[in-house]
Parts: sequence; C-alpha cells; structure tokens
Amino acid sequence: MALTIKDIAKKCGVGVSTVSRALNNHPDINKETREKILKAVEEDGFIPNNSARNLKRTDSKTVAIIVKDIDNPFFATMMRVMEEEIHQEHYTFFIQHVGDKQNEVDAALELVKEKRLRGLIFLGGYFQGQEERLGRIKVPFVVSTAELPDIPDKETCSFITIDNEQESFYMVEHLCKKGHKKIAILAAAKDDCNIGRMRLEGYKRALAEYKIPLHKTLIRHLDKNHAEYSMENGYQLMKELLKEGTTFTAVYAISDLMAIGALRALHEAGRKVPEECAVAGFDGLSYTAYYIPSVTTVVQPVEEMAKESVKSLFQMIESKKGVPGKILPARLAERQSTLGTGPNASGPVPVYNSEVKR
Repeated sequence: MALTIKDIAKKCGVGVSTVSRALNNHPDINKETREKILKAVEEDGFIPNNSARNLKRTDSKTVAIIVKDIDNPFFATMMRVMEEEIHQEHYTFFIQHVGDKQNEVDAALELVKEKRLRGLIFLGGYFQGQEERLGRIKVPFVVSTAELPDIPDKETCSFITIDNEQESFYMVEHLCKKGHKKIAILAAAKDDCNIGRMRLEGYKRALAEYKIPLHKTLIRHLDKNHAEYSMENGYQLMKELLKEGTTFTAVYAISDLMAIGALRALHEAGRKVPEECAVAGFDGLSYTAYYIPSVTTVVQPVEEMAKESVKSLFQMIESKKGVPGKILPARLAERQSTLGTGPNASGPVPVYNSEVKR
C-alpha cells in the first residue's frame, strides 16, 4: 500500500499541515522539523498525492532549472536564453528557486522524486563535498557557471563555466600593470569553496606574480550569514574599509553588483572614481556599461554558457551518456572606472570602452 501524508506525519510526530508546509518549502516551519520530515520522505520514497496525480496527466518531456540566487540579473539573462533553447527542443520546463540557506542538491533529489523530469540544470550553487548526494540524482544534469567535482557513481552529468581563477588573475594583473600596489578585494565569505574562493585565489596569484605584498587588511570577506553577491553587501564592505582608514588605490569586487555598491560608498565618502580610486568588477552585467562611471569588468559569455548548458543536457538525455565539461573564455572590458588611473597612467580619463588584449 502506498504511503500517505498521514503516515509521514505519524512517523515524524507532527501534524499533516506541518508535513505539507515542509513539502511545499513554506518558510513558517522549524528548520530541524523540516529536515526530519524531508529525511523521512526520502527514506520511505513518499510521493505526495498532488505529484502522483501530476505524473499521470502530464507529459514527461520536462526539465527543471534550479536557481540558487534568482534575484541576480546575471542569472535572469541566462534563464531567458535557456527558456528559448528548451522550447526549441519541444520540451517544457519550470524554475525552482533555492534560497541561500537551502541545499540545491536536496532540492534536486526532491524534484526528481516528485516530478517526471528528464533532466536538470543547476544555475549556480555549491557542490564541493556533495559528491555522494549528486550521484543519487537519477536523471542527467548540468551545472552551469560552476565546475563539478568528480562523481564516481554518476556518468550523465556535465558542467559549463569559465576559469574563474584565471579570469580573476587577469583582472588584478590589469590593475597591477597600471601601477596599483594597494588593491583591496571585496571577496566571498571565508568558508566559500566555490567561485568566490577561485576569484580570491586569482587575486592572490596576481599580487604574487607582480611581487606585491599581500595585506590581509585589504581582503574584505562577506559575512557567512549574509553571503549574497549584492549591491548592499558591496556597499557595506566598502563602508567598513573606508571607516578603518586603510590605504588603497584600487578596489576589485568579485561581482558587478558588489562593485556598484562599492561605488556608492566611495561617492558618499567623497572619493573620486577613477581619479582617486579605481574600481573593477566581475560578471559583465549589461548595465555596468551605463553606470557613471561605467564599470571595468570581466564579461562572462552569458548567452553561450546558457546555450551550451541546454545543449549538453539534451545530448545526455538522448544518448544516455556523459558529456565532457566545458570551460569557456571570458573577456576583460576596461571602462571609465579604471581608465587613466594608477601611478603609470597619464592624461585625462577616457570615456570609451576597450577590450584588453591578453
């Protein structure tokens, strides 16, 4: 006999409504209780009634996109392109948002259990140390914008990303070549093991290669409880750095949103950009070209990453075989926020964009 929601409620010692809230990811539920319920659901292979009905009446040509930070405009562009590509394959799709405190792999395991999915795309997320759980996902999946650890028990998985460490190195190298020796970085939380760590490593390697001392006071980490790459967090980190009175001539933010927040803080402090402080970001958000001053940034190939993610997923769905991961090239676009700055600069600040030759 199939399990019911009442069975799960009885096993966990909670009410049926509590189980329902846990299954629907409702915020009004204790974390420990939610985890207890989801564990019971996973162990018993329970499928909610509404999902069981959906399995009978829906077509199985469906894929899901699991988004770690749905408010990030970088991901918004990718989702638009992915939607177009998926529809060309005559598939339907839906988007599942995963909050900063939620685990995207757990969300994927639940979706595969509840929905009749052919495949998954992870848009952002943290995957180090989750190899065993990733191996339990029963459909092909692609990790987009991040590298995937080796998963011994899973063949039909792949990734599409850029070389975050190397591209970060190029950005800091660019600032070093301008003569900057006091370069602050607005970095991810200290315990970050994903792209934030890679971008920080690129920063450190560039300083080492140009024989510039590493000053820990110039490395500003996000709080682990507020680790979003947001304008607000960039603004707060920059305010803290300015308040301490630490000397710096350039700021490298590991995301464009953080760079824009930093620009606001510098403006409020009366620091002219780029004349008194250069500012650089990362991601290539379109509106950084229209900000005043326009922001120097690493431009990720957003559309290409989105298209390649969908392409790889459908190759695996059709062939039932794995597809090698891809690392795509990015480009460094120099704009007003760093042009004409640094000890090696001369003349007025130009007002145009230029792509830096490597």
